[in-house]
Amino acid sequence: MPPSLTPPDYAGGSLVNLMAELEHRLTGSSSSPRLRESERSSVPAAATYILMVMDGLGAHQLDHPAAGSLPEHLVATIDAPFPSTTTVSLATIASGQPPRAHGLIGHMMYMPQHGVFNALKWIGRDGRPIDHPTGGFLPTPNLWERLAAAGIEPITVQPGQFVNTPLSAALYRGCRFEPAWSYDEIVAAALDLAAVPGRLILVYLGDVDFAAHLFGQHSGPYADALGRVNSVWEAIALRLPPHAALIGTADHGHIDYTPDQKHPIASADLRGMHVYGDPRALMLRGDRAEETAAALPGAWVPLSRAREWWGPDQEHPEFGERAPTGLIMADPGVVLLPGHMDRRLIGYHGGLDPAELRIPVLVA
Repeated sequence: MPPSLTPPDYAGGSLVNLMAELEHRLTGSSSSPRLRESERSSVPAAATYILMVMDGLGAHQLDHPAAGSLPEHLVATIDAPFPSTTTVSLATIASGQPPRAHGLIGHMMYMPQHGVFNALKWIGRDGRPIDHPTGGFLPTPNLWERLAAAGIEPITVQPGQFVNTPLSAALYRGCRFEPAWSYDEIVAAALDLAAVPGRLILVYLGDVDFAAHLFGQHSGPYADALGRVNSVWEAIALRLPPHAALIGTADHGHIDYTPDQKHPIASADLRGMHVYGDPRALMLRGDRAEETAAALPGAWVPLSRAREWWGPDQEHPEFGERAPTGLIMADPGVVLLPGHMDRRLIGYHGGLDPAELRIPVLVA
């Protein structure tokens, strides 16, 4: 298997295992394997953890000058789940399980009763909301419910615009949601909440991902966004209560693409198939999937070969009906863009390139 198609290390070196490590530290047990000993020893014991998720900040992006002191806190590099995209990783955090077990398997999802829909916005290809219960989307119990059952209070601090969105309802069942409307409010809320032992506090920051998508990693807005994230990290780290630990990670990394690296795909070439996933890992479901893939700049990977990319063993009861016939893994330096995927962006992710897959573990 080429290096660019090496799947995540779910046995002890991925985001799944980081969540299992925190769950085990707080409750004495976990539903997934913990980090390997080499990474486990870098996570300090604490009565309360703040987990800061810096959306879109791959490990390689810590080399940017605007990262400030963040590289000084790097203790390990692990893998995002597959596909390396926000919805999948956040569901992994919320469940403590790999995507094959929790069932949210892509940015664009397919379900027989809804067709293809955007799992970030919970809308169909026609732009209309899909009518699907969100609160029970992830398996029961999720991570938050397991923590609560063990006497640990789960809380998330996030920008206020995410309150009551369908994705928030799907991810944070059983988790107290604290909205914040500025960086100062995020810092203040995280520190106030961390004053109480026996909590897991998830702080989510989306700035880096937004800037990387729209402007690229060599832009002023990207540097500004990375600097803001570093400022939030430093402000929390400097005032952290002695019984609490601050852990940082991400959901995926980013790669910049120029216009000539974007490969548009005509709708006529995809007729009769469900096309979903991400532009770097395009999922095709239908009889002509492999035939279609042969004409595109990427590697065809049938489901039989890719199934464990979403995780080992345990499988969501609806995984089979959501999974594709196979995937087209875009060649290096290429994004595959059918008409319903955004062609305006500079930064993309979703595949298995180390720049997309490798994410940092930071400890203050």
